[in-house]
Amino acid sequence: MARPTPSPAAPASSSSSSSWPAASAVLELLKPITWFPPMWAFACGVVASGAALSQAWPLALLGIVLSGPIVCGMSQAVNDWFDRHVDAVNEPQRPIPSGRMPGRSGLWIAIGWTGLSIGVGWLLGPWGFAGTLLGVALAWAYSAPPLRLKRDGWTGSAACALSYETLPWITAAAVLSGGAPDARLVLVAFLYGVGAHGIMTLNDFKAIEGDRRFGIMSLPVRLGPERAAQVACLVMAVPQLGVATLLLAWGAPWHGAIIGMSLLVQLVCMRRLLRDPRGLAPWYNGTGVSLYVLGMMVSAAALRGLP
Repeated sequence: MARPTPSPAAPASSSSSSSWPAASAVLELLKPITWFPPMWAFACGVVASGAALSQAWPLALLGIVLSGPIVCGMSQAVNDWFDRHVDAVNEPQRPIPSGRMPGRSGLWIAIGWTGLSIGVGWLLGPWGFAGTLLGVALAWAYSAPPLRLKRDGWTGSAACALSYETLPWITAAAVLSGGAPDARLVLVAFLYGVGAHGIMTLNDFKAIEGDRRFGIMSLPVRLGPERAAQVACLVMAVPQLGVATLLLAWGAPWHGAIIGMSLLVQLVCMRRLLRDPRGLAPWYNGTGVSLYVLGMMVSAAALRGLP
């Protein structure tokens, strides 16, 4: 998701002699590595819904594919197009600034994937269609002018986190149950979305130079790496503590205890992260964030067993 940028020199892609990008460049534009979070969140919603997968697996599978390769892939294409000048500084090897995505092909792919997202969302019924429309709207609002929510680290990360975690979770539960999900499920999904705000902040550490140059006020730019990392850790930890407490109160003590123990391990990892936020952010994404997402599935299993 993005913000209005100055008009620097046109990216290399505009001068490419080929009119069609290679399939490998299109796949890279859609960033498969980013598909996992919304797919996992949708899977959590499927589990938490309590639906019998022996009968509902086609809907579940379609929703997981929609959440990852289609909607999330679309959001990455939209972001790369409107961030092409920033990427020329942060990641010049990306398909658009490197010239491997010629002309306006990146924009046409973003538009085409948007249409595909809406069409597949329609197949999931009214709840799935509504969730898809909201996800598409958030993706364009995050990256494209005039809103370009990513210009502000607070609102941009919030939009991204809620659309990656909370929205797919609630949508999956609604699609699989055929109606509005239980309020407890909505609350847990919302808390995990709030916590994911911190994960999005850690992802912004790799783009500090380009963000600063083009006026994108991510939290690492706005607060500095050290304070941004402290805020990210706090934002990730507090919602998990809330989830563990709620599960204990709702009669799922073992699940709550597992999340509590996971949080303790994450706190140890956070302590190390804070020594060198810029250098250790990728390491934390592979350790602390992994524990975070595993806790999501533990919570989903707990919700499935609640009366």
